[in-house]
Amino acid sequence: MRASASSKHCILRICLALVLALALPPGNFAQNPAQPQPPPPPPQVSTNPRSTIRSAVELVQVDVEVTGKDGKPIKDLRQDQFTVTEDGHEQKVSTFEYNDVEKIEKAEAPDSAPVTITIGSVAAPEEIRQQVRDRRLIVLFFDLSSLQPQDLTRSTTAAKRFLREQMTAADLVGVVAYGNQLHVIADFTNDRDLLNRAVDAVIPGKESQLADLSDAAATGVETAVSEDTNAAFTADETEFNVFNTDRKLAAVESMADLLRDIPGKKSMIQFTSGITQTGEDNRSQLRATTNAANRANVSIYTVDSRGLLAEIPGGDPSVGAAAGNSMYSGASVFHQTDARQDSRETLATLASDTGGRSFFDLGDFGEAFKSVQADTAGYYLVGYYSTNTAHDGRWRGIRVRLNGVPGVRLRYREGYTAPKDFGIFTTEDRERQLEDAMKSDTPAVELPVAVETSYFRLANNQIFVPISAKLASSALQWAQKSNRRQVEFDFAAEMRDARSGRVVGALRDTITVRLDTERFEQVQQNALIYQGGIILGPGDYKLKFLARENETGRIGTFEDLLKLPAKTPDHLQLSSVVLSSQIIELQKNSEVQTKAFAPDAKLKETPLDLAGQRIIPSVTRVFTSQQMLYIFFQAYVPDKTDPNSLRAGLEFFRNGARINQTPMVAPAQVDEKTRTASFRISLPLADVAAGRYTVEAVVVEAGGAQAAFGRNYFALRAPTPAAPAAPAATPPAAIPAAPGVAATPTGGN
Repeated sequence: MRASASSKHCILRICLALVLALALPPGNFAQNPAQPQPPPPPPQVSTNPRSTIRSAVELVQVDVEVTGKDGKPIKDLRQDQFTVTEDGHEQKVSTFEYNDVEKIEKAEAPDSAPVTITIGSVAAPEEIRQQVRDRRLIVLFFDLSSLQPQDLTRSTTAAKRFLREQMTAADLVGVVAYGNQLHVIADFTNDRDLLNRAVDAVIPGKESQLADLSDAAATGVETAVSEDTNAAFTADETEFNVFNTDRKLAAVESMADLLRDIPGKKSMIQFTSGITQTGEDNRSQLRATTNAANRANVSIYTVDSRGLLAEIPGGDPSVGAAAGNSMYSGASVFHQTDARQDSRETLATLASDTGGRSFFDLGDFGEAFKSVQADTAGYYLVGYYSTNTAHDGRWRGIRVRLNGVPGVRLRYREGYTAPKDFGIFTTEDRERQLEDAMKSDTPAVELPVAVETSYFRLANNQIFVPISAKLASSALQWAQKSNRRQVEFDFAAEMRDARSGRVVGALRDTITVRLDTERFEQVQQNALIYQGGIILGPGDYKLKFLARENETGRIGTFEDLLKLPAKTPDHLQLSSVVLSSQIIELQKNSEVQTKAFAPDAKLKETPLDLAGQRIIPSVTRVFTSQQMLYIFFQAYVPDKTDPNSLRAGLEFFRNGARINQTPMVAPAQVDEKTRTASFRISLPLADVAAGRYTVEAVVVEAGGAQAAFGRNYFALRAPTPAAPAAPAATPPAAIPAAPGVAATPTGGN
């Protein structure tokens, strides 16, 4: 289905139902047991088969600046003059080149044709290698989420002075800003006019107003020190920030990823008013950011745009008064100093770990630009394949020596963090893996997963969006513990507003399934279905769903565009038309345990529940003739229409022609409060021919003028020779439902 909702105050709530069941009991669900001949089937939903290629050994590249006693670059050195060691072990230099930036600075005419290198969309790095060879690549990165207006003005003024007075013919400069989103304003170019316009486009937003809203614990027994902003209350977005990491660092990491495919050394000058770590999650993000920069050969030069300031005790007029007695005890002054130092510590770490520099208390930012240019006047790019193939996540120290050339100075990055196998991931590592998969534009296909969504209207113009995800049991890595089989999953989902890209809701759960030997053999032949749900308002959204199997760390992702229609007071409307072959009992199940990480408000009963049973929507919409087809939908009537007067029937199409239809039936259930009529119809598929079908639900007002239509599609598969007989009236024993997963019979859903 396609569903979604965008509203300023949209609410996301999770309603979990993860069930393990081996049969699909017809129960008392059939509203119309005897039904027409074969219905028509639609196309099967399939996942992207694109495979992921991983290299067991990665090339480690180190840019080495070699200068003499006079500070000038030394050129024309040979590959055999360089010795590289990693953790004391000598490495074989496999790639070697010298980038002579001075050559272009001195030789190229200032009116040469503009050069442009696109950031973030390099399909063939080798094709642009000659364009960036002997060039200096500089990114001007403006952190609008922290820069106050005066700091931003100071930063943009310095940037424009650099473009006007210091930029050379060898410089290719890009302009990037981060507010709520990372935005590349100008790609790498030597076009000064374009770059000046790009810097002019960097304007402060409301993000900067959040820069000073920080708390710090006071010393001793003092009360906490915080600025009294007297601001209006805002919605708590904690539940939407599933992974709770620092956005500023994540933005720098994303920028490094965009630069990764551009050959050569890149320098990023980050203008910011500081980054303050708030816990373990931020330290994990800091490591991920430095690792991304080192992989991309990006050196980060951090500039504290607050410059050289003499702070007034208690703060200047732009800062609100501190709360409590901190103004009289000195805690407020300590807070000022500590907060400023804390915000600089992260900047210093970011710069030093990536081979860059940090600049604090500057009255003139021109020194930062001069440093970048001096550090990249000319450099050797030395590459090797590490002899240490262990994926242990450890820091590996790099040392470069120059043989036979005394009195030289070498400057290079001093190490990198090795990749890490999932088996030794820490909790932080696992969270980082999920966050990276959620942020990535490339789908993860290591774990096959298919997802189906639909929508049903609730009270107060809210809409319930069921999310069903199917995983094949045979593709999972089951662990054996104490004569039982166990598998653990992480499920996460993000819902973003389709226009703004803002996260309006998130879902996150860890689910463990433990089975004895007999049950494991039964479930192994079936598929596991994850059941979740979200409540939103009308609008357009982008859904990203991911599942991770926690024995091997394999991940599968799924994305969909969701459109939730607004309520039309004068017209009859329908929900999605849901197709299913399975109904489960809603009871607690000791075999399934769920731990929810995102706050939620669980519905006591979803639109898919009836009399202690739940219909499990088909994910693939592929059925066999041994199954019963359950069709469920709802109708929402205007104020002047009686929901009891509605009648509904089904029409089946194959190859564009109508081949059958059902009698019109009354609603199975009516909710007078929400003015909702629910229809549930069951169809045996034993006599239906294999093929692809369209099923259309038709709802009309008896004796009135209201009518509405809804469609869905399914495919009917021919029975296999060894297929079992159709299910008996009394179904086999079913495992009761529990929050989490459901196992479906082979060939269904």
